[in-house]
Amino acid sequence: MHRADLEHIIRAAAAITNEYELVVIGSQSILGTQTDLPEVLVQSMEADIYPLQHPELADLIDGAIGEASPFLKP
Repeated sequence: MHRADLEHIIRAAAAITNEYELVVIGSQSILGTQTDLPEVLVQSMEADIYPLQHPELADLIDGAIGEASPFLKP
């Protein structure tokens, strides 16, 4: 995953939840602060994200664009 992919996920999660302060955790959180990363650091196609004020909405995000969904499939 590259920064553009993470930005796409963030926009989708915001649209799904109507929340615009989102937290990205895990290995892909580095994409928010760094550019030009080695390929080994951008291999994952998963991003863990939840709304800051309503973390319980993480399940809604997962159900809509999570692992079993067609979102971001090559």
